[in-house]
Amino acid sequence: MTTARTLFAEGMRDHLAPALRAMGFTGWRHTFALPDEEHWALLGIELGVADDHLVRYTVNLGLTPKSAWAADRSRRALRPNPNAVTGLESWRTGIGGLLPVGGDVWWQITPGPRWAVAVQDTVSAVRHYGLPELLRRLETASGATEGYLAPEELVDVNAALRLADVAPIRRTELTGRTLRLYGDWSPADPVAREVLRGAATGFLSVGDTRFAAVGCRDTAGRDLWSFGA
Repeated sequence: MTTARTLFAEGMRDHLAPALRAMGFTGWRHTFALPDEEHWALLGIELGVADDHLVRYTVNLGLTPKSAWAADRSRRALRPNPNAVTGLESWRTGIGGLLPVGGDVWWQITPGPRWAVAVQDTVSAVRHYGLPELLRRLETASGATEGYLAPEELVDVNAALRLADVAPIRRTELTGRTLRLYGDWSPADPVAREVLRGAATGFLSVGDTRFAAVGCRDTAGRDLWSFGA
């Protein structure tokens, strides 16, 4: 029977790496990066157990200013290792901290017919949670976005969304003259659209001069609906 090590290597080479490159990452083996002039925006595959019977791994993401990395003369590597804390990061997290379950998340590959399920789940986690957050952090670091409401300030509006059986707002951002709302919504859900239209009307009624429109995006950062000017 094919060993867990061999299946893991095959999964990384033939499935995960091509999927990451399709998302815009460059790299090889266990380290990948999003192209950016000012920051190292990295994704790393960290191995825990790795033998013939079991491979256990997770995903780490981090953002490090290139200027800080270049100025540290003790660093000999071209770029930071996303699986090691350097102290120069402006942001770093394990992907489990971005997933709804929270906490550490480790995938396992064992010999058998369902070994690829872990790799497919990893691709989905990066696409829907890791990549959007890494992009958001890049935008914030470049000054393109501004925080608006903290999670505790969204409690009331999210309670109203739940009463209407609509997924809550995960985060908000100000980009230009638009307030962007992010959540687990689908363009094929007319109920979500109408309920969010009401939420957008509430945000616009506040009269905050920093934005004149409200846009809704899914957790992958894809535009869904826009309300207002």
